[in-house]
Amino acid sequence: VVDNISTETKLQWSLSALSKQAYTANRTCLDVNKECVEDEVCNKQLSLYLKVCSVNKKCNMEECQAAIRFFYQNMPFEVAQMMTFCDCIQPDESCHRAKELLHGKPCAVTAVPPPSCLNVIHMCEENELCRKKYRTFWSKCWRHVTKKCYDDKACLETLIKDDMPCSANADCKAAYISNWGTMLRMECTCQNLPPVEQSLCKLFHHMLHSKSCFN
Repeated sequence: VVDNISTETKLQWSLSALSKQAYTANRTCLDVNKECVEDEVCNKQLSLYLKVCSVNKKCNMEECQAAIRFFYQNMPFEVAQMMTFCDCIQPDESCHRAKELLHGKPCAVTAVPPPSCLNVIHMCEENELCRKKYRTFWSKCWRHVTKKCYDDKACLETLIKDDMPCSANADCKAAYISNWGTMLRMECTCQNLPPVEQSLCKLFHHMLHSKSCFN
């Protein structure tokens, strides 16, 4: 059933004017949100997703993650990039609100208290869907790290951010976008961890959350 809905959704998207737009970097989330709302197809998909994740009712994280996953998975790659990599330059309240809506905050990404980034990786490894996406993300974005260390924790601990060139090509962007609606997009922390786990945790935090890869 889900596949049929996906096919139907992709078909609708192909009729949207937004899907003809070429991706341009450094868009503000307010502009992107406005364009989506003014586009019939995008607005319909956005409201379906926001209905599940809405702030007014009690948030069900799993349902919301499934909704944001569906939202990003079925839209054209150009539109997904526009939404994923939008940002707010100055402290503009309405832009930040738009960014939170497009990026699943708080319902899809915020747990209280926030998990450690090491925990997020462990939880992801135990979930088949997440594990697949994580492996793809590693191989497409962090090939250099994978070649050097693969899954060897001791080796990873010796790396510093400068050792970590990221291949910010289209495959990597697609893999990053594909992480929406999984634990990999959850906000995580390295506070309260014993010193021996800090460097590995910070490494994972950098890989999962730093936009340095795409700037």
